[in-house]
Amino acid sequence: MSQQLRAEYLIIGAGIIGLALARELRTRYPQADILVIEKEADVAFHGSGRNSGVLHAGFYYSADSLKARFTRDGNRMMKEYVTGRCLAINECHKVVVASDESEIEGVRELQRRGERNGVEVRVIDEQELAAIDPNAKTTQIALYSPTTATVDPTQVCHALRADLEAAGVRFLFGQGYLRRLDDSSIVTTCGLNITAGLTINAAGLYADRIARDYGFSKHYTIIPFKGVYLKYTGPDKPVRTNIYPVPNLKNPFLGVHYTVTVDGTIKIGPTAIPAFWRQNYAGLDNFSLTELLEIIGWESRLFVSDSFGFRSLALGELKKYDRAFFTGLATKMVKQIDTARFNQWSTPGIRAQLLNTDTKELVQDFVVEGDGRSIHVLNAVSPAFTCSFPFAAWVVEQHINKEQQA
Repeated sequence: MSQQLRAEYLIIGAGIIGLALARELRTRYPQADILVIEKEADVAFHGSGRNSGVLHAGFYYSADSLKARFTRDGNRMMKEYVTGRCLAINECHKVVVASDESEIEGVRELQRRGERNGVEVRVIDEQELAAIDPNAKTTQIALYSPTTATVDPTQVCHALRADLEAAGVRFLFGQGYLRRLDDSSIVTTCGLNITAGLTINAAGLYADRIARDYGFSKHYTIIPFKGVYLKYTGPDKPVRTNIYPVPNLKNPFLGVHYTVTVDGTIKIGPTAIPAFWRQNYAGLDNFSLTELLEIIGWESRLFVSDSFGFRSLALGELKKYDRAFFTGLATKMVKQIDTARFNQWSTPGIRAQLLNTDTKELVQDFVVEGDGRSIHVLNAVSPAFTCSFPFAAWVVEQHINKEQQA
């Protein structure tokens, strides 16, 4: 007979979003019975532990987006948490540089967005840029973001787990979601039956699949994109700050850039290569024929129709497997760099990018669906790590509380 458990709140997924939601619920409801299940052996096995660790400032996004508010507030809130817990942080800042005169207006647009979003940014000239990072190169002007920083995302997630366990939140690892039994009960991959007052789906790459079991995510599917960085292995430190190009604001990817990690490592990337199954990190790891057929089907349709410029995106990203091409993209942003020293690939990560199956467009803002029995985080879109704390508060206020009061 299957073992049975009960919880007031059941959270599926122990990435940063699941942890932030558990933290928010525990803060608001100190006596609530909260259970987090996770198919892996610990927190942050996937996207949350494989991202760059950059705490973004919030100047890329239009002022009417949830991302704009959550990134701005999340930057401050995550810094407060990290410093309060004495965790590692690198206040390395960021500059966005223009490769030629055609990108100057792009710098100005980012400045306008940042100011509308209440983010501290300013346009600087080449002399000011040289003072911030002598090796950074721009055309006439650049955008300076003093609040951008880097942290260790895995360290943050482990600290959150420790805090939550100390506060009475229960964790079950090695117990993934298998199927829904009814509106309030699920069965796990190990045969455990769990009944909950409210089920909260924060399953990342598999959130859309779980949501469909509950009658949601009817117009969405997740398309995975693989992100990999190249690390600099030389003894010198050729850049001091994060250096980014002017992005194409029509898609959610920021282009190849320099990141200075929390321990001072310099890396370039990431790629945004279409993956063929959801956990397609390397070789045939985690291979799923069902996922392969489903995702290849969508990617083929997007390639043929060239929706949101997918064809050129895919072809351009595949070129990045050529290290000379990849490093060449980064040379445009600095005065000099020994590209041969970028010779170590980082651990790959997969971005769970939501696709609207009606419009064939990538969804660039947060999407949450649900009712009084289940809530589904369908698109915890980048920069979800930075956004996690205010996003969790919003989910509780606008979805969990409202649905339960309805």
